[in-house]
Amino acid sequence: MAGNKRVHEPIIPCNPPVCRAFRAQGTPFPLDGDLTKPFWQRGEWLTDFHDIEGDSKPKPYKKTRVKVLWDEEALYVGAELSDDQIWATVTERDAVIFADNDFEIFLAPQDSGHRYYEIEMNALNTVWDLYMERPQRDLVRRIISWDVRGMESAVKIAGELNNPSADNRFWSLEIKLPWYSFRECPADRCQPDRLAPAAGEIWRMDFSRVEWDVDVIGNRYVKRKGPDGRPLPEHNWLWASTGVIDAHMPEMWGYLVFTEDGEDYALPEADAMKMALRRLYYREHAHACRTGSFTDDAALLLGAEAETYGIRVYTTPSLFEGSCEWGGERWHIDQDGYLWRGDER
Repeated sequence: MAGNKRVHEPIIPCNPPVCRAFRAQGTPFPLDGDLTKPFWQRGEWLTDFHDIEGDSKPKPYKKTRVKVLWDEEALYVGAELSDDQIWATVTERDAVIFADNDFEIFLAPQDSGHRYYEIEMNALNTVWDLYMERPQRDLVRRIISWDVRGMESAVKIAGELNNPSADNRFWSLEIKLPWYSFRECPADRCQPDRLAPAAGEIWRMDFSRVEWDVDVIGNRYVKRKGPDGRPLPEHNWLWASTGVIDAHMPEMWGYLVFTEDGEDYALPEADAMKMALRRLYYREHAHACRTGSFTDDAALLLGAEAETYGIRVYTTPSLFEGSCEWGGERWHIDQDGYLWRGDER
């Protein structure tokens, strides 16, 4: 086992931002992308986006703000993307939306690092919704046929789509995400215990904005090319930076806290321990890439942190499992980055 070269340790500390989602009042319908309607006056705007690798990289030069509300039926996301170049080309559902400028939502109802959801939208209101059984670094097989049942969305454009001569200012979106498609059944059960979250429940969540540099040629937007004749890499601006050029790092995403009126709830105390297990995962792969094998020496990889949490490692030529005791339970992580406690696996 040579290790997985796609696994990278973030270059920034894990310091997830917090979204306190207010319980919605009233209705946003009909959806039209207008965030000035009374429904969206409740709750807090998330406005602080960063480069995907963190603040050591250039700050985003276009503003993005997001608001999240919820009720017994669905999660509601509204986003406004300031832009003087509003364009989109992808029209087919479940096509690769990030070939255009887009807005992306990542949701993980549980914190295993696996089994999460992604929704992408462009200014044409074209949607790509997919289920990720594991992050792409762990050789995911995406399920793009998965759909958010009952999802509704709309886009409003302050300007004119695909017209560089227009007075373009921003595009905004509304999206309704019913709970049905996000709630797992308990082990050996055929129905979930409930669909809607309870106040105080915490998920992991992130938002991403993909922005391409473009030139105006013949009154059309054309992706700017580098010396090799290929389009320059896109900008990836995230609410919660992942510290790696990869948004699929659920352990680095922010917290989505469901509240009634923005009240505070304690964040999970176990998360520092879980991040130590995830550092073990990053470093086991780095070690195996260098030496050709995993190691059972946790202290070699984690230093004093291995003793702090009592982390132990067990290896085979192709597998490893790290574990420790926390809060009266045994926690585990494996070579695929899957994290679980007790017999949850």
